[in-house]
Amino acid sequence: MTTKKRGFASMDPEKQRAIASKGGRAAHAKGTAHEFTPEEAREAGRKGGQAAHSRGTAHRFTSEEAREAGRKGGRSARGGANGQQTPGDDTLESGNPELAAAGPSRPLEG
Repeated sequence: MTTKKRGFASMDPEKQRAIASKGGRAAHAKGTAHEFTPEEAREAGRKGGQAAHSRGTAHRFTSEEAREAGRKGGRSARGGANGQQTPGDDTLESGNPELAAAGPSRPLEG
């Protein structure tokens, strides 16, 4: 016996995405959408990463991508808004890899 896709499942992925997007916007506007806590988001990301690695579909970072991700994380950890450079952090704007590897030019407050 063959099963045919019906309804939502039979639509092309673009149309499904458009409908789901409208539903998500409506739920947020109505105030009924689920909003993840940081802990829930962290757990979901961890589970997704584990699943992708076990299936072999996880993204493999190039060394440049990994370097850029580290820079963004470092800027965030130093308190820069939206990955913006923090005052006194001249290692990022110099573009000099030796300065960037040396770390911030002043001790971090913590």
